[in-house]
Amino acid sequence: MPTVVMTHGAFCGGWAFDLFRAPFEARGWTVLAPDLPGHGAAGGVAGLSMRDYAGALERLCAGLPERPVLLGHSLGGLVCQLAARQVRPRALVMLAPSAPWGVAGASIEEAATAFGVAFADPFWSGAVTPDRGLMRSHSLDRTPKPLRDEILARLAPESGRAIREVLNWWLDPFMTTSVGIGALPCPSLAMVGERDVVHSPATVRQTAARVGAACYVLPGMSHWLIGEEGWERVADQVLGWLETEARVAA
Repeated sequence: MPTVVMTHGAFCGGWAFDLFRAPFEARGWTVLAPDLPGHGAAGGVAGLSMRDYAGALERLCAGLPERPVLLGHSLGGLVCQLAARQVRPRALVMLAPSAPWGVAGASIEEAATAFGVAFADPFWSGAVTPDRGLMRSHSLDRTPKPLRDEILARLAPESGRAIREVLNWWLDPFMTTSVGIGALPCPSLAMVGERDVVHSPATVRQTAARVGAACYVLPGMSHWLIGEEGWERVADQVLGWLETEARVAA
């Protein structure tokens, strides 16, 4: 059966896909939703880079019997982009993905966030505590309250280095989040909520153009596409695209 590796976003773990994986498994897919380095029970994200995250995904995929589909949400969408040329997945799905090196945020909210991070106290080698108030209003604004409260309770620190490599890429001389030149070597799809203020539709369109992906804007949706109201339709659209456009089916 096809395997899909689901990669979570910042401050989360593989548990973020507890809902979203169910439709895939119901259709016979094998779903892997690993914790990125430092995001498991033991913790320890301080000093980790986006390259550490992508390298872990590459090693996991190298141990699989066949090339998988990669699916990533938010920061996890960028991790998948970074790993794609090495993994050469059967297909790539990016849900509200973070942008790669060279793609600037297109909205005032994105610019304000990047500006704030740039002038925050230095935390390249430290861990950043999740801002639950910001998550509640920006990422989880359309998530049912019981699930939202559960997610907020499970959030964990994130690597300050990784956050700055993503949001302040122009300050990174190593171009850590560069995905190279030209389209990625697989059928690719980016999806973004119409109301997403974390990664705006305009920014995600730029990301899709950079990596050669199709781009769907989802009416009325926000950032937590893997669990907010309407997530089932998102999963169905992803599965439909995989089975028709990418020609990957269980």
